[in-house]
Amino acid sequence: MTNPPLPLGYSPLDPGQIANVVTCLEMLAPPPPRPARPGDEAFVLQPWVRPSLTDFRDLFRRVGEDWLWYSRLLMADEKLRAILDSPDVDLYRLYDGDDVLGLLELDFREAGQCELSFFGLVPQAIGKGAGRYLVDRGIALAWNRAADKPSISRLWVHTCTFDHPAALGFYRKAGFVPYAFMVEVADDPRLAGHLPRTAAPHVPLLAAMP
Repeated sequence: MTNPPLPLGYSPLDPGQIANVVTCLEMLAPPPPRPARPGDEAFVLQPWVRPSLTDFRDLFRRVGEDWLWYSRLLMADEKLRAILDSPDVDLYRLYDGDDVLGLLELDFREAGQCELSFFGLVPQAIGKGAGRYLVDRGIALAWNRAADKPSISRLWVHTCTFDHPAALGFYRKAGFVPYAFMVEVADDPRLAGHLPRTAAPHVPLLAAMP
């Protein structure tokens, strides 16, 4: 069954809405390991077991505010708690000493595959090699699960036009291959106060009509 096609040409949005083009990427086998680089020894990836909702959302916001990450800020507490506590969702924080640099979430809830569901760095860590380290470790963790857990045959991730402009090329260099486009339309979370109006300045803020 195919989805109904979007109309060709421009489709206007209602005032206060935003839209972005999502690229889905996948890998169907582990890629060749990439060699460590100078500076990698400073990074440590640690499991984050049953974080409080406040702590999780705080890091989620720090990592994602510039890219309009809002889903986990709007999600009902009980639904988010169930995800974070699921034995099939693995959550990690990236450290440099005592400083938390990033977030990694691997979702194995669909049999035979893993979604790299959230991956990102705090702003001050971007461009310093932490992203390359984090994605390589995430890929290795996804393909090399514990012996008592089912293995996967597919690892996938999505990025969008709200993300860092280098994100798509970054994932392709890591071994992911694009396979689908989607268009996402949503109410602008900045207008509802879920994110500050200064978030994601590369995405114009067009207020809804009074």
